[in-house]
Amino acid sequence: METHTIHRELLRRRVRVLVVGCGGTGSAIATGLPYLHQAMIASGHPGGLQVTLMDGDTISPTNCVRQPFARCELGLHKAVVLVNRLNIFWGVSWEAVPTSLSEHQRIEETDIVIGCVDTRAARAAIQAATTSDSQVDYALDLGNTADGGQFILGEPLNEVNRRSRTRLRTVAELYPAIVDPQLDDDGEPSCSALDSLSKQEPFINQTLAQHALALLARLFRYGTISYHGGFMSLVSGTCAPLRIEPKTWKRIRDRQKVEAARRGIPAAS
Repeated sequence: METHTIHRELLRRRVRVLVVGCGGTGSAIATGLPYLHQAMIASGHPGGLQVTLMDGDTISPTNCVRQPFARCELGLHKAVVLVNRLNIFWGVSWEAVPTSLSEHQRIEETDIVIGCVDTRAARAAIQAATTSDSQVDYALDLGNTADGGQFILGEPLNEVNRRSRTRLRTVAELYPAIVDPQLDDDGEPSCSALDSLSKQEPFINQTLAQHALALLARLFRYGTISYHGGFMSLVSGTCAPLRIEPKTWKRIRDRQKVEAARRGIPAAS
């Protein structure tokens, strides 16, 4: 079993984090990041985290059921509301970008991108913005079904992360279909509180976020990790780790190719 060592420059200066998506999972990640920031400072990190929240959505009545928003905040931008709360309570100076990440938009001056989006098109935009000539160190993706989900920390293939046998594979590399916009459904949000709850268990977002934050905490506290993600189920109460093993990555990719062929979907190269 392989291990991964943190990029050393991230232990020498403030770490710039961009959270894309401030819905159920994104808001849970956002409210957990101050604890990681405090833990890093207490452990001697020179700067902790500098976080930016990005989301173009505004707060709707349905959001007030599963997400930490109040009815008096209806119509306000999610990212702005969350950042204002965090800045006031924790005394940080984090920022909000009340727009959605566009297909051809670049992500600059960012070390870690945390994707908390629920469409393949949005994931494709994150993939495009973190690969090629990007200098993003890590991309952490979180996604969930009604009662399960996955979190995967990867090193996007870009100016910082070159090809190597143990480079952490991203969610897009392991599961190519997850970034194919043609496979998206209508993308319409839940139209009622009951519909919202029927599509997702009440605590799936928070549970998934806590697992992902714990992975980041281990990476910064110990400098190494032996897994770079996991697959969680609220039905069985388990979380199966995604080990840092090229054989495991190949097995996942091979399985995805078989599944794509069965469905008549062109396989990614």
